[in-house]
Amino acid sequence: MKATKNLGIWMDHSSAALIDLNDEKKSNYIESKFTFDTKEEALQKSESLMHNKRQQMNEAYYKEIADVILNYGHVLLFGPTNANVELHNYLNKDLHFKNIVIDIKSADKMSDNEKHAFVKKHFNA
Repeated sequence: MKATKNLGIWMDHSSAALIDLNDEKKSNYIESKFTFDTKEEALQKSESLMHNKRQQMNEAYYKEIADVILNYGHVLLFGPTNANVELHNYLNKDLHFKNIVIDIKSADKMSDNEKHAFVKKHFNA
């Protein structure tokens, strides 16, 4: 039987740190395209446009993360905001993720070393 590949993702609404303990590199990052400047630019036109733009860009951000998750069997989503819950809800709508175990934990801001220790502790427990 093949060992399950594990992935930890520390995330908020602006960036996600992808932590694969079997990978030699420390972390890979995915950045959201919805920045403060994008928000300000859209708000100058209308609040409705800003909300639509944020929704579209968050969806693209979650899709980019989801494409990576497809390569794993067990995923830990953690971070200081509700972005991990939003991503989990996004993944639950897609049948491609039905066989992937997804855990959600709340966590504060962390250094890279703290993130790695958190992921290692979770998967070794």
